[in-house]
Amino acid sequence: QGRLEESGGGLVQRGGSLRLSCAATGTITSVFNPSTVGWYRQAPGKERELVATISGGGSTNYADAVKGRFMVSRDNARKRVYLQMNDLAPEDTAFYYCYRNLNGRNLWGQGTQVTVPS
Repeated sequence: QGRLEESGGGLVQRGGSLRLSCAATGTITSVFNPSTVGWYRQAPGKERELVATISGGGSTNYADAVKGRFMVSRDNARKRVYLQMNDLAPEDTAFYYCYRNLNGRNLWGQGTQVTVPS
């Protein structure tokens, strides 16, 4: 099954950038490579929502709120998933979770906090 470990969160000013990284530890290549991986986020008092995903074939999907500002990518050789976040705004403040799905089975990381003060 393995684990997902996020890093790269923090405090950034409005308009700034952050790059989140997620390492899939203990995951074999034959599981990671075909998996859809990506990021969700949860703000205080709100439900967890999709941010961006990337399939095993490289197809991407973004929430409307982040299109044009965020970019998801993956490095299969390193079993890592990245989220480049640009032009950050206060409404992007949330706990960001790494996600992996294969054949309907989900795996979540512990999350990393991103804070953009208003």
